[in-house]
Amino acid sequence: MNLSPAPEAPTNIPSHLNAVHIEAGNRTLTEMHELASSLTFAAMLTDDGFEIVHLNGANTDGGRFASMSSSVQALSDAVAHELKIGTNQYVIIASEFGHVIQLRVQGHPIVLAASFDTNETLGKGLSIARLAARRMAELIA
Repeated sequence: MNLSPAPEAPTNIPSHLNAVHIEAGNRTLTEMHELASSLTFAAMLTDDGFEIVHLNGANTDGGRFASMSSSVQALSDAVAHELKIGTNQYVIIASEFGHVIQLRVQGHPIVLAASFDTNETLGKGLSIARLAARRMAELIA
């Protein structure tokens, strides 16, 4: 009798193709939008620039946004490393009509990027983004 071990579920599925990550991302972004009607666009993306999911993307090319956000994240990580100021916590891009906040989902090669209009304070936007990143980490743990 051959008692070979049962095959293990694949753990090397990239996040942008992983059904669990896609479901968790959709759920997280929906919950995020419920907390802030000022959220104009949000996306979960991989470190290497692939979009996992996005919300409210009628006027935004999600794939292009993911690529640019990934580059911004990598640059901000490099700046923090070069200056020896610790690990990059988050990135904020402030503009005339709103702001973008992005941060990592702890323990995963995933970045949350969210755009808020000017009706949202920066503090509340950051709090909501932090909650969402924590929620995503919980859902895919």
